[in-house]
Amino acid sequence: MGNKLSLSSYVLVGSMLFGMFFGAGNLIFPVHLGQAAGSQLAPATLGFLITGIGLPFLGIVAMGISGSQGLADLTSRVHPAYAKFVTVLLYLTIGPAFALPRTATVSYQIGLAPYIGDESQTIALAAFTLLFFFVALAFALKPSKILVWIGKILNPLFLIFLAMLIFTAFYAPMGGISNVAVQPEYASHAFFKGFTEGYNTMDALASLAFGIIVVRTLRDLGVKTPSSIAWGTVKAGFVSVLLMGVIYSCLAYIGTTSIGQFALSANGGIALAQVASYYFGSFGAVLLALIVTLACLKTAVGLITACSETFVELFPGTINYHRYAVIFTVVSFLVGNVGLTQIIALAVPILMFLYPLAITIILLAFLSPLFHDRQAVYASTTAFTLVAAIGDMLNSLPAAVQGTAAVQDVLAVYHNLPFFAIGMGWIVPAVLGFALGCLYSALHRQQA
Repeated sequence: MGNKLSLSSYVLVGSMLFGMFFGAGNLIFPVHLGQAAGSQLAPATLGFLITGIGLPFLGIVAMGISGSQGLADLTSRVHPAYAKFVTVLLYLTIGPAFALPRTATVSYQIGLAPYIGDESQTIALAAFTLLFFFVALAFALKPSKILVWIGKILNPLFLIFLAMLIFTAFYAPMGGISNVAVQPEYASHAFFKGFTEGYNTMDALASLAFGIIVVRTLRDLGVKTPSSIAWGTVKAGFVSVLLMGVIYSCLAYIGTTSIGQFALSANGGIALAQVASYYFGSFGAVLLALIVTLACLKTAVGLITACSETFVELFPGTINYHRYAVIFTVVSFLVGNVGLTQIIALAVPILMFLYPLAITIILLAFLSPLFHDRQAVYASTTAFTLVAAIGDMLNSLPAAVQGTAAVQDVLAVYHNLPFFAIGMGWIVPAVLGFALGCLYSALHRQQA
């Protein structure tokens, strides 16, 4: 008793999962992937789905089965200092440094940019992001009612219009797939390129940040044991994950077929705006802009709230929630005016560093019963992964930085790692670190 949920409760938690995960980047990255992957669409999309929906789902469940009270609690199994470091870095990444500014820039890119002359883009972006973040901050300072309202009204409207776009694109595709050119980065390792492109959604990072919300919700609904919480999350999230997978796949397909009418775009926001205008004209473009802006606004309110609450908990006795909210909003406004394409380019190296650490902590939470939750295994695996992730980060820096002699000297060493050339150099070190941690724990236990 107390461990079973009704169907409506599963739907409620599933809706929460979808609402948390489907934000700004979830629309634009599959479209751009489809354009770039061309005839290699299938393996690229499969790789994207693993990091875009598979890892976030595992992250939520891992938080449930580990019994952790949040990201800092889970990562403290490595070391308390590491826990604070990675929690701050992760929240800054999904907050004011990258994901939060992206909510405004995606809205602008899709809603206004196509209709504004090049000479006015800078001032228009500044005006739009100022208004966007002013509204987001107003809601974040008292978010409860507006989040409920948006959650009940926005998501159905968003899905209805997106379904209209998807069905129209499938009924009257802009072109085929088999003859679409494959961009060089997808030519030989489409699956792994799609896998690392899924990093851009930042949802696996968000799952570690927001997973505790789902766990608390299940507990409030009467689910108590870790196994029941984990299974409850699996059941509640199945529909949400399936829906996200279908949407991602369809958006990637639309991106590929759009090459029949449009050139490869600088980012998926531009491509999505072009596609909407192609099928529905000015009416479709305006409606898409409205829905995307509202969806991004909901995400922005949630991110401002989550980051502010987390920093109050991490640094008690410093400044209060409202001041953190203002600071994060102002920083997001400033970063947002760099522009969407630039934000994506700057975010990639940080994501290449953070994602291996997020993936390994998720997997360790699942494997923990096998090594009896020993800190040595957490620490060894994370240490080896961290060293390798630094190499993946350096290898994805902008060309001007990566081309310097110092960086090239360091990368020459990292190129000896298996899979390093495809952005997966952390895999072998992580496995080695895990094995050494388990061996040390076994020997230490025997000596004890």
